[in-house]
Amino acid sequence: MNGVIGYADAEFRIALRNRWILILTVTMALFALVLTLAGSGPTGTLGADQLSVTVASLTGLAVYLVPLMALLVSFDAVAGEVERGTLALTLAYPVSRWSVLLGKFMAHVGILALALLVGYGVAAVTAFALDEGAGRGLVALGRLYWSSVLLGAGFVGLGYLASGLSRRPATAAGLVIGLWLVAIVLYDLGLLAAIVADDGGTFTERLFPWLLIGNPADAFRLFNLAASEATAAASGVAGAANAIMPAQALASILVWPLFAFGLAAWRFRRVVP
Repeated sequence: MNGVIGYADAEFRIALRNRWILILTVTMALFALVLTLAGSGPTGTLGADQLSVTVASLTGLAVYLVPLMALLVSFDAVAGEVERGTLALTLAYPVSRWSVLLGKFMAHVGILALALLVGYGVAAVTAFALDEGAGRGLVALGRLYWSSVLLGAGFVGLGYLASGLSRRPATAAGLVIGLWLVAIVLYDLGLLAAIVADDGGTFTERLFPWLLIGNPADAFRLFNLAASEATAAASGVAGAANAIMPAQALASILVWPLFAFGLAAWRFRRVVP
């Protein structure tokens, strides 16, 4: 474990210099600020505090931005080192492949957690400045934070898988962008088209809920919105959030990082430096 922690520390320092992470952290902070200011109007109408309304809005933002951040920080973790020749040098030391990948995983999830802390922290500070009763939303914000880290961890693992399937970082970048489009955009559109075609049949009643929580992004959104005081103002999936048990969505959020890392580790064992 000392080797894993040492490798994670080195990777963390390298990731801190990643310009994409800096840009996306600033972007998330700015969006969080705008969403908090924009959400100050409906609080009286909904009977919810400022921070709860902000958390509901941030949930919709995190579904798109957190997976993108995770994929951008992880897409060249394997392919980049193969191209630069550093992977062969690293594996020449008495260190196992799983410890190398685990060290990378810990570092990239850590840098993602730091970026989210900055973005959500800006939202919390702004909400408290606008509403003295914003403390009621701290539990919701905490739930959003750790579930966002888990969502990002799942996509970090998927980014490693895409990187292990590629020989060049450019190819890996194309794969993760395609993965993001499918998982975040096209997947929901496909489910919507299937529901319309099914017209309330077996697919809608039996398969749809399981397919919905099978996607980590949808499970994350449903888990957070199900316990939100401002669900109705935040998303059109409020009905689905009420129909699916939060425990089922939480199970999906917890399983995906392990499943994705397992796939990445399986592929990494077959990568030739």
